[in-house]
This record gives sequence, C-alpha cells and structure tokens, in this order.
Amino acid sequence: MKSGDGNLMDSVVSSLSNSFKDVPLAAIPPMLDCILASTGLSLSSLFPALQDSFALLVKDHMLKDEKLGSDHCNNVASLAAALCHLLKKLGSDSPCMRSFIWRCFIPLLKIANTFDHGLLNEIAESFFSAVSATNSWTMLETTLVPFLLRSVGLSMGMQQHAESFVFKWSGDDMKDGLHHDKDFVLSSQFGYVPLPVSCYVLTLVLDTTIRSFLMLPLERATPGCCYGKRLSGILLWDLCCLNEQLLLHSPDLRSCTIAFLLPNICKAFTPGVSFEIRIHENSFLLTRNLFLGKVWKCCRSLFSLGSLERRDAYSVLSMCSTFFRDGYDIADSNIEAEESDVRAERQFWEEIKRGLVDEERLVRKQSLEILKNVLCTNGESPSSASEAKTQSKLSNPLGMTRRELWADKEARSLGVGKLCSSVDSLLTHQQQWNAFILLYEMLDEYGTHLVEAAWNHQVTLLLQVSASQNNFANTSYGMHQHQSETSRESFAWLAILWQVGFRHENPQVRCLVLQSFLGIEWAKYGETAISLPESFILGPFLHALNDPIHHRDFGVKGVYTSRTIKAAGQFLCHYISYLSMRNGIALINSLASVVKHRPFGRAGLMGLAECLASAARGLEKYKCGASDLLEEVVKASPENFSSIDKSELLEVLRFFVETSKQHFNPKYRLRVSMKILEAAASLVCISEVPLEAVLRFLSAFPREFADHGGAFRVRTQEWFLGSPTKHESSSNYSTKFQLLKNLQEFPLKYTSKQSSAGTVSTYDDEDIDAWEAEAKRWARVLFIVIKGENELASLLTYIHDLGLSICKQQSSLEWLLIKFLILSMSVVSEIQLAEQRAAEYCIGGEMEREASLLGFGMTSVESLAVARNFCAHFVLILEELIDFANMSCPIFWYSIGEDITLPGPVRGKLGGPSQRRLSSSTTTAVLQAITSVQVVASISSWCITYRSALELNSSWTSLWDFFFKTISIPTYNSETGAEVGVAAYEALSYALKALASSFSKLSLDLIKQHNISSHLTEDEPWLDVVVIPFLHSVNNLLAVGALARSRRAVLLKWKWLCLESLLSIPCYARGNGLPLEDASFFSDRAIKAIIDDLIESLENAGEVALLPMLRCVRLALGLFAPGKLGSLTGVDAQMMWPLVRSSWVLLVNSNKRRVASIAAVLSSVLHASVFADQVMHVAGDTPGPLKWFIGNLLEEGTKSPRTIRLASLHLTGLLLSHPRIAMYYIKELKLLTLYGSVAFDEDFEAELVENYDARTEVALLANSPDPEITEAFINTELYGRVSVAALFHKLGELADLVGTTHENEDCHSALESGKLFLFELLDSAVNDRDLAKELYKKYSAIHRRKIRVWQMICVLSRFVTEDIVGEVTKSMHVALCRNNLPAVRQYLETFAINIFLNFPALVGKQLVPVLRNFEMRPQALSSYVFISANVILHSSEPLRSRHLDDLLPPIIPLLTSHHHSLRGFTQLLVYQVLCKFFSHLGSQSGENDLSKRCFEDIKLYLARNPDCKRLRESMEGYLEAYNPISSSTPAGIFVNRVEELEFECVPTSLMEEVLSFLNDAREDLRSAMAKDLVSIKNESMKIDEVHDSQGVSNSGLPHEMLDFQKKITLTKNETEDMDHATHSTMEKEAELLQNAFQSRRLAIEKTKERYQEIILVASLLDRIPNLAGLARTCEIFKASGLVIADACVLRDKQFQLISVTAEKWVPIMEVPIHSVKQFLEKKKREGFSVLGLEQTANSVPLDQYTFPKKTVLVLGREKEGIPVDIIHVLDACIEIPQLGVVRSLNVHVSGAIALWEYTRQQRS
Repeated sequence: MKSGDGNLMDSVVSSLSNSFKDVPLAAIPPMLDCILASTGLSLSSLFPALQDSFALLVKDHMLKDEKLGSDHCNNVASLAAALCHLLKKLGSDSPCMRSFIWRCFIPLLKIANTFDHGLLNEIAESFFSAVSATNSWTMLETTLVPFLLRSVGLSMGMQQHAESFVFKWSGDDMKDGLHHDKDFVLSSQFGYVPLPVSCYVLTLVLDTTIRSFLMLPLERATPGCCYGKRLSGILLWDLCCLNEQLLLHSPDLRSCTIAFLLPNICKAFTPGVSFEIRIHENSFLLTRNLFLGKVWKCCRSLFSLGSLERRDAYSVLSMCSTFFRDGYDIADSNIEAEESDVRAERQFWEEIKRGLVDEERLVRKQSLEILKNVLCTNGESPSSASEAKTQSKLSNPLGMTRRELWADKEARSLGVGKLCSSVDSLLTHQQQWNAFILLYEMLDEYGTHLVEAAWNHQVTLLLQVSASQNNFANTSYGMHQHQSETSRESFAWLAILWQVGFRHENPQVRCLVLQSFLGIEWAKYGETAISLPESFILGPFLHALNDPIHHRDFGVKGVYTSRTIKAAGQFLCHYISYLSMRNGIALINSLASVVKHRPFGRAGLMGLAECLASAARGLEKYKCGASDLLEEVVKASPENFSSIDKSELLEVLRFFVETSKQHFNPKYRLRVSMKILEAAASLVCISEVPLEAVLRFLSAFPREFADHGGAFRVRTQEWFLGSPTKHESSSNYSTKFQLLKNLQEFPLKYTSKQSSAGTVSTYDDEDIDAWEAEAKRWARVLFIVIKGENELASLLTYIHDLGLSICKQQSSLEWLLIKFLILSMSVVSEIQLAEQRAAEYCIGGEMEREASLLGFGMTSVESLAVARNFCAHFVLILEELIDFANMSCPIFWYSIGEDITLPGPVRGKLGGPSQRRLSSSTTTAVLQAITSVQVVASISSWCITYRSALELNSSWTSLWDFFFKTISIPTYNSETGAEVGVAAYEALSYALKALASSFSKLSLDLIKQHNISSHLTEDEPWLDVVVIPFLHSVNNLLAVGALARSRRAVLLKWKWLCLESLLSIPCYARGNGLPLEDASFFSDRAIKAIIDDLIESLENAGEVALLPMLRCVRLALGLFAPGKLGSLTGVDAQMMWPLVRSSWVLLVNSNKRRVASIAAVLSSVLHASVFADQVMHVAGDTPGPLKWFIGNLLEEGTKSPRTIRLASLHLTGLLLSHPRIAMYYIKELKLLTLYGSVAFDEDFEAELVENYDARTEVALLANSPDPEITEAFINTELYGRVSVAALFHKLGELADLVGTTHENEDCHSALESGKLFLFELLDSAVNDRDLAKELYKKYSAIHRRKIRVWQMICVLSRFVTEDIVGEVTKSMHVALCRNNLPAVRQYLETFAINIFLNFPALVGKQLVPVLRNFEMRPQALSSYVFISANVILHSSEPLRSRHLDDLLPPIIPLLTSHHHSLRGFTQLLVYQVLCKFFSHLGSQSGENDLSKRCFEDIKLYLARNPDCKRLRESMEGYLEAYNPISSSTPAGIFVNRVEELEFECVPTSLMEEVLSFLNDAREDLRSAMAKDLVSIKNESMKIDEVHDSQGVSNSGLPHEMLDFQKKITLTKNETEDMDHATHSTMEKEAELLQNAFQSRRLAIEKTKERYQEIILVASLLDRIPNLAGLARTCEIFKASGLVIADACVLRDKQFQLISVTAEKWVPIMEVPIHSVKQFLEKKKREGFSVLGLEQTANSVPLDQYTFPKKTVLVLGREKEGIPVDIIHVLDACIEIPQLGVVRSLNVHVSGAIALWEYTRQQRS
C-alpha cells in the first residue's frame, strides 16, 4: 500500500473507531455496509487496517496490565463486531479468519481478566456467528481449539498432550500455523489464557458446533455442517478427558471444571445423541453413559479423600444425575460402546445414603437431588405415597388436643389419610419412594407441623412394605436391580429418616421421631429388626438416647429412668436376640465402649446402661449351662466363640462403671451399677475369665453397694456362685468350685509373684499401693462368696505357717514378707468393715437377727465364729509379727546418716506416686518398717474385741516402746534423716490410733512405768509426759528446714493425726470402762500449748492436714467443757478470737468445699462447751467471736449451698440446746429464712454416702431440732428455712410452758426469741422495699422471698400474746390490703385465721368492720371472706354461734358482687358454712321465718345451680383438707408437700383453683362465640358471592357503598310526633341521604385510586408488635388492605403505640383464621393473584419474581409458616434470598421487604 493510501486508511480507521463509540453494536454492521457501498472501500483493504488497529489496542492493554475502562471496553467491542461482520462478508476462503484468531481473538482472551464477562460474551457471540456463517470449523480445529487445550494443559502442569487426546497441542504442532507475532502469542512473558477463560471459551465452541448441526434439517446439511459435527465430537471427547483429569487435580482446578466444563458437557449429551470418535486408528462411540461412568470413577476417588473432596463429588454427581431421568441411550451404531451403569454399583447407593445424613446442608440437598433424579421422581406430588389409601373424609377422633387436631388437618391436606384396619400393601415402588422423599424433605426443609402431620402415617406405611418382598428398596426399574433383595436395604433407608429426625434442630421433632421409632412393635417384624445397620445403633440411636429432651421425666421424685429409656431397652433386647452369640457380645462390647469416645449426660448414661442390661438379657440364652442349644452352636462353629474375649468385655464394663462416678448422686450410680452388674452376670461365667479380671471389675463398684446390707450384694453372690435353680447343673457346680479354688490359691500366687523383673527386691509406695489394691479386691470377693468356715481352712493354714516363720525368711524374699503383711492386713480390714456395716444396720434396725455378716448364706453366729477363728490364728502369730516389726524399725533411729547422692528424678520429685526423697534400698527398708508396725497395730486393735488386754500385753508394750523411741529420735540436719523421721511419724500414727482406741488400765500402767523410769513426778498429769515431748520432737523436725515444702505438709498430716489420737485417749478410756476419778490426763499448760500450736498452723494448713487439725481443735475444746476430765479452767473470748479468725481463714482459703471439712470447722469452732457462754456472742454492742464467725460463715454460705445447709443444721441444733442464745441471732435466722440457691447438689449427697469422713463429721454436728422433718430437705435450698421453722416450732413448745409449773428460764428465753423474730419478719414484710412490693412477676425472686417470709410468720403465730397482738394485727391488715399473688396470700390468710382463733374477741372488733368496708379491693375482700369462713368452721363450739351471727350477714351480700372471682369464691365458702351449720340457724333467738326461708333458698340455689355445682365439684376436697392449725406448723407447710418442690413447697391455693376454673369457663365461652362469629362471616361471604354474580344493585352504587348505616336514636317526644311528620320532610331527608351516598362513593373512589392493588393477609399472625408494624408498613406503601384475624387488637395500647395511628389510614379487614381459605378463593375470583411469602421446594427468589398488579400476599405464622391447606390455594410462593447462617427473618421484616419490592416494580 502506498504511503498516501496508508494515511488515508489510517484516517478512515480512526474516523470509524470514533464513530463506533457513538452507535450501538447492532448498528455497526449496517453502518459498515453503507460505508462500503458509498465510499468504494474494498474489504481486502479495510479488514487489515481495522485488524491492525484492534491488535495494537489489545497489545497495548496487555502490556499495561490494567483494568479496562468503559470507553475502552466499548471501543474493543465495536471493533470486534466490525471485524466479525467483515469476516462474514469475506467468506470461508479468506485467510483473514486465521489472522483474526491469532492476532485479535487469542490476545483478547489473554486480557479477559481486565474486563467483565459481558464484553467477552458479546465478542465471542459475534466471532462464532462469523465462524458458523462461513463454515470455518476447520480453522477453529487447527488454531483456537488446540491453543485453548494447551492453555488448560499448562494450567495442570502438562507439557504435552496425553495419548487419549485427539487434538495435538504441543508447541511444535501449533507454530506451523502462525504467521504474525507468533513469538508474542506463545511467549511465556504474558503466560497462557487463564484457565476459567479457556474452559469457558471451549464450552462456547462446543455449544456453537452442536447447535450448528442440530438446528439444520438433514436435507439442508452441508459438508461444513458435517465437519462441525465431527469437530463437536472430537472436542467433546477431549473435554471429557480434560474434565476427568481436572476432577482429580487441585481444588481450584476442580472447581473450575465443575463451574464451566461439566455443565456444558452434560448439556451436550442430549438424549439419543452419540458421537463416533476415531483416535489412532481406533473407533469409539462416545455416549453419556460412558461419560457418566468415567465421572463416577473420579467421584469414587474423591469420596475416599477429605471433606472438601467429598463435597465436590456430590456436586458433580448432582449435576450429572439429570442423565437418569431420560433412561438409557441405545446407540444406533455398528461400533460397540463401552457402557457402565453406576446405579448397579452398591457404593453409589451407599454414598447417597451417607450424603443424606451429612452434617452439611448443601451435601444433603445434593444427595436428595441425586436420589430424585435416579428414581425419576421430579415434580411428583409427595403425597402420592398415600394415594393408594382411602381418601374418604374421616371424622375428627375424640380425645385429640388442639395441636393434634391441627396436625391431623395438615395431614389430610397432604393427602395422608388415616390407616385403615386392613391396610393393603399394593403401593408401587415409585409411591414408596415418594413416601420416603416426602418424609425426608419434611425433616430437612419444611416446618415442624408438617412432620407432625405425616410422620407416623408414612413411616408405618414404609415399615409395612419394608417387611415384605415388595419393598421400595427392592425395586425393579432395571437401574439398581442388583441391590440387596432383603429387607436389610429398606431398613437402611428408613434408618436415614430416623437419623435425620434424631438430629433435627427442633426438639419437638426429635421427640416425635424417637417416640415413633421406639413405639414400633418390633415383635411383629421378627428377625427384620436386625436389618437395621449396627452403625445406626452405635451412632444416631445412642446420640438420640443421650439427648436430654427425651428424658423430661428422668430423676423426678428420685426415679432415675424414663419412658424413653425403658422403650430403648426393650428395642435393643429384641434386636440383639436375633444375633449370634459372637455378634451379640461384640455389639454389647461396642455399646459399652462408646463412653470412651463420647460424653454422656446423666440420662444418656442411664439409658445406655439400661440398653446394655436389656441386650444382655436378650443374649442370656447363650449363658453357660443355661441352654443346650449353645453347646450345639459351639460345636458347629468353635472358631466364632474362640474370639469372644469375656475378659475384655468385663474391662469395658468396668470402665463404664468408673465413668458413672462423675455423676455424684448415689441413687443414680446405684441404678447404673445395678444395670451393669446385671449385664455382666447375664453374659459372663466366672469360670470363663481369670480371677484378676473379676476382681478388677468388682472393684469399680462403690463398696457400699456390695458390702453387707448393700443393694446388690445378694445379686453379686448369686452371680459368683451361680443362680439357684431347681436342678442345679454341673456347670454351676463347676463355676462355684473353680471360683473358690482360685480364691484359695490366690495368697500363694500373690506372695510368690514378684512385681518387677529382675532379682532386686526393692519396692516403693507405688508398688505398695498396687499390692494393697490387689489384696483388698481379693479379700472383698472372698468374704462375699464363702459359704462356710471349712472353705477358709487353707487360708488359715497359710497365715499360720507363714506367720510363724516370718522372721526366718531369707532377706532376698523381702517382697514376699511385705506382701504377706499386706494380705493379713487386708483380711483384718475386710472383717472390720463387715462388722462396722453390720453395727450400722443394727443401729438403724434394718438387720435381721440371722442376717449374714460374712459370706453367702451364713448366719450371724457362723460369721462370728469365722471372725473368732481368724482372731485366734492372728493372736498365735502376733508375737512373730512383733518380733519382725522390732527387727524392721531400727531403721528409724539407728541407720540415719548423711545425705547420699540420689538420681535427679528422685531428688527433684515433689509429687507423683512416691514422694519419698530416699534411695531405693532405704525406701524399701522404711516401707517394711511402716507396714510391720501398721499390721501389728491393726491386728491388735481388732483382736481386742475378742481377747482381753492382758492377752495382747506384748503388743501394747511394743507399740508404747515404739512411741517413746520415736519421740526420742535426735533431730538431724540432713534431708535423708528428716525423710526417715517423717516415715517414723507415719508409722507412729498407726500405732497411736490403735493405742488410743484400745486404751485400758494396762496402757495407763505402761505410761506410769515409763514416768517412773524417767524420774518424773507422780503428781504431773499422765498424758502431759506423752503430749509435750511429742510436740517438741515433731516441731524440732519441722524447724530444721531440711524437708521440701510438700514433705513438710506430709509431716504435718502425721503430726496432727498422732495428736488427734492422743487427745482422744480420755474419751476412749471412759468408753472402755477405765476409772477416771483419780486420773488427770492433761494440764492447762498442755492443752493451751496444743491450741496455740493449732492457731499458728491453721491458716497455712494443707488439704491433707485439714481434718486432723480441726478434730484436734474439737477435742481440745471438749476437754474444757464443765465436768470433763482434770481441773482445766476453761476457754475465754480472748483465747477464742485468734482460733476463730484462723479457722475462718482456713475455710476461705480451702479450694474445695468438702462436706467433711465444712462440718469439721462447724463442730470444732462452734463447740457446745463454748457456745453456752454469752460472752462468746456479744460483748456490749460488739459481736463476740462466735457471732462474728457465724455472720461471716452465712455470708460465705450464700455462695456455697452446702456451707449454709450444714451451718443451718449445726446452728439450729445449738440454739435449741441454748434457747437464751437465740435472741442474739435474729438477723442470721432471717437470712436463713430468706435464703435460696440451687435446689440440688449431687456432690453433697454423694460425699455423705461414700465418704466416711463426711459421714463422721456430719454426725458430730448438733442434732437437728426435728430430724424427721428436716432430713428430707438436707440436699435442697429449703433446708435452712425448714431448720429454722423446726427450731421455732420446738421453741414454741417451750414457750407454751410459760405460766405453768414446768416453766424455767429456757421457756421465757424461747418466748422472747420468738417474739423478736416475729417482729423482725413482720417489719420486713410490711416495710422492706422488695417484700412490700405489690407488682411483681410470678416465680420471680421477690415472689419467692415473700412466700418464704410468710411461711415463717405462720410458724411464729404461736408466739403472739396479748401484749403484742394489737401491733401484730396492724401489720397483718396492712399486708392483707395489698396486692399479692394467691401463693403468698394463702399464708397471710393462714396466719390471720390462727390469730382470730386464738383471740376471738378480735373478730367483732376487726374482722366484721373490714367485711362491711365496700370500698375495699376485691382481692382483699376475697381473703377476708376466706378468713371469716374458716374462723366459723374451725372455732370452738361455744364461740361458733357468735361468729355465725357476726360474720355471715356481711358475707351474704358479696354473693352478688360484680367481681366474678369474689362472687365465685364467696359462693363456695357460704355453701360450705350453710351445709355444715345450717341447723344452728333455727335455734338462734330472734330468728324469723323470713330469714330462715332466705337462707334455705340461698342454700338450695347454691346446691342446684349448675354453674355453682360445677365450680364446687372442681374444688372438691380443698376446703375439707384445709386445717389452719396444722398448716402453720413445719409439717403442714413443708413435709406434707415434699413432692412439690418445684416452687417453694407451695400448694395450689383455693383462690388459684377458682380463678383457673373461671378463666377456663370464660375461654370456653369465648371459643363458642368465636366459632359462631366464623360461621356468620362465612355465610356472609357466600351471600356476597351471590350478590356479585347478580351484578350491581338497582341504585347503581357499587358493592362497597351498600355498607352504609345510619343509626338514629329517637326521644320519647320525637316518637310521638313521628306519625304527624309530613311527606315533604321525608322527601328532604331522602334527598340528603342520596347526596350523602353520592359524596361517599366519590370519596371512596378517589381514595382507592391512590392505593396500590396489593392486600397483605396477616390473619395467621398473633403477636401484636408484628401486626402493628405491618399496619404501619402498609400505610407507608399505600397497600389497599391489611387482613387480620381479630379487629380487637386495634384497641390494644401496644398496637397503637407501634402503629402511630396507621390503622386510621389503611383499610383493615377482619378475617378469622378459619375463613382465610375462603377469603383467598374469593379474591382469586376477583382477579387477584394469591402469593405466599414462604420457603418451599418450588419457591421463587424475590428478586427474580415479577409481581402482578393485583396481588394478595399471604404471610405465615411466626414459627410454623403457612399451613399446607393454604399453600395449596396459592398461585406461587416467593422467598427472600438469604446469605447468612440464620435461616429466617422476622415476619414483619419479611412482609416489609416484599411490600417494598412490589412497590419498586410498580413504580418502574
């Protein structure tokens, strides 16, 4: 081209480019045609010029790499459109197409990220239009397609094309076709086309090619068109291969193919279309079935990977599942197609099942979509499952609640009928699947009410067909005919429904589904029950069982079970009864093992225990010796039973019992343990498992359950020895013999088995603990199963032989000696525990005379003989044991040396199993010495009960010698010496415990002898020489500082344990009959030294030393009590203050509020010996030490319920013993009265039952004032109040003695204390800011405190005397006249009744004037009527007539009160009085016949009137049961209503019953009126419809104008003049009326023109704020109407406050709920479109829906949504798109959004 021509062309191109910017794209082709025709420009010159301009523009943007602006985008689009138009004109033979692809289109794709996809779509559409018009498919095949495939391959990291690809896209293959800028196009500087763009354009190519040959008829096909079909085939093949590789690649690439490639590939496979492909001389037939098979292989790989891959796999299958709807493709080709049916693969169905129960909602929806597509159920009515059933209209069944009736109506609207008595099972497979899908969608998509409507019917339907061979899982569609043909598959599908239901977010649905599942009569289905997958039992079923919502009745009244638990046990028993022994035990093992991996609540753990026991019962037929069938089964398949490890099962059950210990309630744990024991006894024969497994299993159970008198001791014995049967089998005898043999051989095996490998015989504390645990387990079982003394012969012989030779054993067998000592100690300990338990039961009167203390079936005499026999053998070896101890103990005082170098882990240990900082050999020697002393002490203290002290003289002498030697040990500065000293005091604690408990004249003589030998004076107290040296010795060891901090704490523990034993010697001595007149045990100096030491140590005491220290405090203070031993002077306040403060610091700093420690603090500080001293409580105007302590303690108790309960017990017991002290604690007693906290503390009760220290310490607290009453409340918040009430009830009995011959100072003190407390509570009730409130909520804190204070005032009514009655009644009347809830008023009334009964003179002075005060509140009058009636009913005979005369006349007028509750209340009480005392009326003086007849008629009316009769029948028993005297006692207030602890022990009052009855009656009346109103409105609608069909009335007015009414009220004169009115006047009035009609019609039409034609139907809503907000919204957007259910809400204050007068400007129509359906149908006939704002399966997003002009929009209920019967009336459902997690909007907000969208559309 010449230079001039070039410049001219440049100007033309520039001019065209500028012109293109100003015209739309559609105008560019005709514009170019005009230019070419008018200017003479050639195509061959114009196209290259425009192409160069376009290429430079694209290249420039590619180098800049920035976002294109709108102007640039328009420029690019216009140039591309021009070039494509020119390409069409150039034709197919022009090389311009290739040039355009390489120079323009591909570079444009590279910068596709810089502009939006709309521009790309426009350019691609123009380009492919040009390709199609010119049939340039070969050009695409050689240029664009390989380049894009290369871009995709490079994105995946593929350098060369794969062998399976048709296209060749290596670099060498492609460069041959490039002519211009080939280096630039293929350069790596700008990379390749982005993967999403490449995939997108490839799909466009595919779509274009397929459309090109599908749209043309066959007769018009051209060679180019056929080539287009070939290109589409090979491109589709390569895209399928790419898709397969991308799916298995990284998540980014996989998401790309899911978003772009896969949808278009699926779209390309239209039904009946296949493609013949030739690759490397091989022919293939590409069908969608082949493609689906490849996709399924990829998905199988994805399923085995992580959760993200699984989610993508479900997305892929959901997208491809549309293939299933059109059936199989039948290939019309000679080429054999490689076909595969994924529906025949079991894994495909298993993955659908897993997806349906996946936690992600999206996966569940995709799985459901896959299932629907596979089953071809698109668009079918879900109710078709029940179409085979009867559709006849059933009458409403009787006895159904409103909710059940509503659900029944919903079910009918779904087409779900009631099951007939004879159910046919002729449902097709499709209908069965529809039933399954209906239930699943209800659970996952729809509201709760729909589930309730259809669940039971549809599940029952599926269950019936599942048990048959014609079940829905065994369908014969030809698509999954190879699935299981048994019912197992159908139950697996049903399990999906149950699993989804068990995990539903709505608790009501979860309850419905589980109860439905458990309510199935599984016995009807026989073995089909085991078709349920085991994974379902271990997973969803246990998850549901652990859901607390199913166990609302659990724990009520101490019953730890529920209907759900019982039903679950029955189901599992049936389920497992059809399993084999091996599978059954494996399932039970798996069930019990679940607790290792999943936390369980109380109810859930109990349910699992019940299931285990029930399952074991189901397998009990396999129990050894119980069935001959088992032997045959074992012989038939011995390999199955060899793998059953019963030891493992016992271990799992043991862990289960250990897990139950985290739930502290002993009754709960007892039931769990009983169930586990039942399971073990049913499954395991003792002879089948090692003895150690049995011992470990039983050790998990709390001792009190299996010990003497324990709940399942007998059951354990029966299991161990075999259950007794009529004909005892040989296997049972073998079991007994084997168990006894193992127990008898245990001692020899135990002592001969070394704990650790090697020959070194060292051991530490950890070994000792393990040996002790093993020996105790053995001894426990031994004394459970022995049946006679002869079975212990071998054990006694072993003890005798080894005991007599213990000192002669070789030193290398030291571990044998220590084990023998431990074994002996375990035997003694077990016998002592049995004796202790027996003694407790004897005290409680619960033990029968011949009850067994030891063994099974042994009498108490036989048990005593066994104990004596053991005692005799131990006494024989006691000397040897003493010698052994003497040989072992010198380690404490002769072998203490300097520190030795210890291993780092030992020296650095401050905790762990062994805290001793000693070498291994020294530790072994020390432990042997400690154990030897402990054994001698324990055997001696036990044998003293059967032998005299003289026979055990050597033992006591040895132990006292050990004591004196220990306290004489010199103090060493080395850590090793100090550690050995700690061990010595540990041994000494065991020795002193035995010496103290067995203290006798012999021990006293030994101490005297030591004093003489030590040259001590005889007049010095005997125990001073024991205690004071002991304190010096141990304190010196502490002062050295050689011990680590943790070891100092251990030494302190042994110190105070030893001191506790020494201080308890006087008490034991007196109990052992030692004469104490001549003995003085302790001096003042010794006791004060002990107390000073205690005060110094209390504040820093550790947990281990806390209890011993507090016991020492208690014992020391007890020695100061008057009349105790010695000549101690006593404790004063000055001494108590530091002790009290230290004890308080100790209690506060204690991290764990243990029952034992709290009780010990109370019993030690608040000791009876110091509590009686007034100085301890008050000193002038300041509190004394004990009052200060009690005040702080109760304040702290508000944070710790157990503290305040124990404090209540001890304080009230002390105050009852010292009534004169009670007046100093009025404020504290008021605090206890008003106290309220958590109602139940499981830990508290568990400690009392299981912890010996807790039981002991609580038993040492002061006795409760009335244990019979208070015991039931010990673990409730009521305990403090009940204790105070019981205290003042007892004090009232003392106060009643004032003025009698039995009065004393305590009686006067009790009366004075009662008065003070009464005035304190009355003052609070009347004047306190909270207690005097009249407006408060029911069950609120104020409500509770009011009840508490008036309950206590009722108890204090007996303290009212003549001198204070006036002041008391003044406060009483003030309280009665105030507003109070009935629960409070009943106690006010009880108190007033007692006052008037005790002071009858006040009736005429105070009660009668009040009844005649007609301005009083009805509530107060009701109370006074009740008071008056009960005064009449319960007064004495002489006073009754006077009270009738005074009180009945002012009550009678109240029978006609306008207040309904007062009127009904009075009718009840008057009738009661008239019926009981009407005969007295006739004897009254001055009575006339008229009054008598009046009373007779009143009585007759009240007796026969049906309303009065109904009211009286509903109250039957209330008045007869009420007794004001007993109702003011603690027993009447609390104990008689222990079962009603839900709210303050308050019974339902008579007034509450009356109000409830009247409200119910009024509600029934309103309901009847509402039904009548609905009927009237429905009839009016029908009339309106008739009028509408007849057209407009003769007046010509529209229908709306007919609703005009003019009311005229005429006076009397006007009525008389009516006849004389002239005809002209009537004509004038008619004319005025006509004008009024015309004006109103015009006004209405003008107003209507301004309204939008949309009506909001809100009749389903009941919340006033929502209705008011909608009214305001409708007014703002000028809706033509708002429909509500009840127009009365317009007058509600809350409605008016929110709507701000909107109801005055928007038309509001009243349509009750029952008439909504008729209203909507009427509006449909008027031309309105009826829409619903609801989320349904077919709902349309709000932003995608076009509202009709005339619209009725229905809003659903706040929770349930729109009922199904109304949904069926709707034309469409719309929903608001939601992006967040919360799945619903407030209904007012939703309505406002929808109304605005309607307004927006109408405005535009």
